[in-house]
Amino acid sequence: MADVFRGLNLMEALKESMECNKLTDVKDMVEDLLISRINLAIVGHRGDEKVTFMNALRGLGPRDEGAALSPSPTAPEELAAYPSPKHPDFRLWDLPPVPTSSPFEPGGYMDRVKFLRYNAVFMTFTEIPEANSVGVFLEARSLQRETVYFILLALEKDTEESLEARREASLEMLKSEGVKQPKVYLVKPSTLEKFDFPGLLEDMGRDLPEIRASAVLLALPTLSSSVVRQKKDALKALVWAGASLSGGASAIPVPMVASMVDNSVGVQILSKAQISLCLDDESVERLGRQRGVEPTKLKALRTCPLSVEVTRGEVKKRLTAAEKDLASASTTLVEFAMPRPALSASRSYTAMLQSLNRAIDEMAADADKIASAATGEGN
Repeated sequence: MADVFRGLNLMEALKESMECNKLTDVKDMVEDLLISRINLAIVGHRGDEKVTFMNALRGLGPRDEGAALSPSPTAPEELAAYPSPKHPDFRLWDLPPVPTSSPFEPGGYMDRVKFLRYNAVFMTFTEIPEANSVGVFLEARSLQRETVYFILLALEKDTEESLEARREASLEMLKSEGVKQPKVYLVKPSTLEKFDFPGLLEDMGRDLPEIRASAVLLALPTLSSSVVRQKKDALKALVWAGASLSGGASAIPVPMVASMVDNSVGVQILSKAQISLCLDDESVERLGRQRGVEPTKLKALRTCPLSVEVTRGEVKKRLTAAEKDLASASTTLVEFAMPRPALSASRSYTAMLQSLNRAIDEMAADADKIASAATGEGN
């Protein structure tokens, strides 16, 4: 839990709101964590690698419903939007390549594709970046947009040596065009857990606002044990927020608050966890098809009932059990984490915190087993 507090400054805002009895602010933050609109743009030529990359970011294979097609049916100068099948507030935008013509005005291209409306932009290429693409990057940086990233997409024929050679050539080109301390991420579109994509996620987590960074992480497929750990921390931050709201509702006589923070809060949080950890039947089946692993084998790795289905009955049972255990439970965590005005609500707070955190741990353990079995991680 300490890692969550260190990793998410959002917790400080939540604690401050609780100390000031601003339960409405806490409720709004919980809702923002549960539902946060994300627009992620992918710039580059519409070849197989870009299409595979866009599908992989949404957990889709080429034959899955809603998958982007190659060749793309979108007109060369048009934009195309691709929603996530499990996260309706997460949307990918397929942007046309930056023109190679000269003279070129970066601002004109950026206005045409509405560049500044996206939370993050991936500038993709398979050889080295085009000079005009670098111009767009520099223009974005001049407008204080830090969430623009150069991504070298691997070709099927590539070896690690050939990729590293192209990365070095790309870095030299970026330096020659005036990019200070350039960075190029190597990404294999069909297996995002390889190469630099996990590191890209970590960098995005630092560059984006807290809530947006968590929303991006939770919307992406569960690629590896590292990503499972990151998702678990983000989900536990959400649990902390929900528990704080629950405890505050018990301590402060605000009309209608109790109805907002009952068992349904736990159901919402754990439903979010099941989808974000890719534990639902559809996600597991899709992963099995993509990685050539029998889906029933992956499903059998789910040992937590909540990994299979989140029900009000199961959540209520866990909350009730946690309340019964409180008599012998340590209050150290409560004293550390709870704002003073909410100490009288420690029972409600601690019950939700303990029961949901245990559930998140169990579900994350299942997700880790499934990701490892599907990707061969650790073999």
